[in-house]
Amino acid sequence: MIKKTLYIGNPCNLSLRNEQMCITNEAGIEKTIPSEDIGLIVLDHAQSRITIPLLSKLSSLNVAVMVCNEKHMPQGMLLNLEGHTLQSARFKAQVAASLPLQKNLWQQTVKAKIQNQAAVCEQIGVPSAKLYELADKVKSGDPDNLEAQAAQYYFRRVFSTDNSFRRIPEGDFPNNLLNYGYAIIRALVARALTGTGLHPTLGISHQNQYNPYCLADDIMEPYRPFVDLAILEYIPKRNRNPELSKEDKVELLNIPVRDTVIDGKKSPLMNATQRTAASLVACYQGEIRKLLYPEI
Repeated sequence: MIKKTLYIGNPCNLSLRNEQMCITNEAGIEKTIPSEDIGLIVLDHAQSRITIPLLSKLSSLNVAVMVCNEKHMPQGMLLNLEGHTLQSARFKAQVAASLPLQKNLWQQTVKAKIQNQAAVCEQIGVPSAKLYELADKVKSGDPDNLEAQAAQYYFRRVFSTDNSFRRIPEGDFPNNLLNYGYAIIRALVARALTGTGLHPTLGISHQNQYNPYCLADDIMEPYRPFVDLAILEYIPKRNRNPELSKEDKVELLNIPVRDTVIDGKKSPLMNATQRTAASLVACYQGEIRKLLYPEI
């Protein structure tokens, strides 16, 4: 079943009623949604209110609740701390992962990301041979930082015709669209990881001591090109205003239901993140050696 992604961009009260999420707007009009149908909620209005019983219910169902700041960008996230019955055992396997295993997992991750970037290039008519060449050269742990080399080639060409674009979070349009789309993917991946009993902080490559989502930031890398492609398809349809609009956000919230192919099978992106997380658990437990990532 495909879980729903909800965007709350107007003043309202969110509460729990008969085990369902009840949304009440300023006019007193109510709408209920089965809590178990929700996968992600984005709270993007300073006058929206949510009750503790509803938050508790959503947490128990492993619903990711994302809170936006005064600039309307995702800032914080609520995740379930009891995501799986075997969580303790899986934490131990995660912590005990050997350095060679972690380097191998990062090699697979970087290779999958660059291959998906190459596939994006193919779809929009940008030469992709260099990216496929870089993907084939990725070594264990990516000591040559081919991920960065690929990113430099990729972003300059897919988001500009004169190689002028720079991927900088605080940079010019469409960096703001990319920031928002990546935040959605990050939430989905973190949700999938906690749902399989892994801790999103303990990364395989990202190790920033101030980052609570190091593992999520690792595993989301091959998913980023799906955001890029969605934005490239959307930009010709939107107005010329470079500012991030409510319409932009609503459009980007369709990313979780975009089609992906993972291990030869078609599935929505949100479901693909769960399969990736499950394969990571199996790698940590020594059952398999291959991470399952989606292909564009």
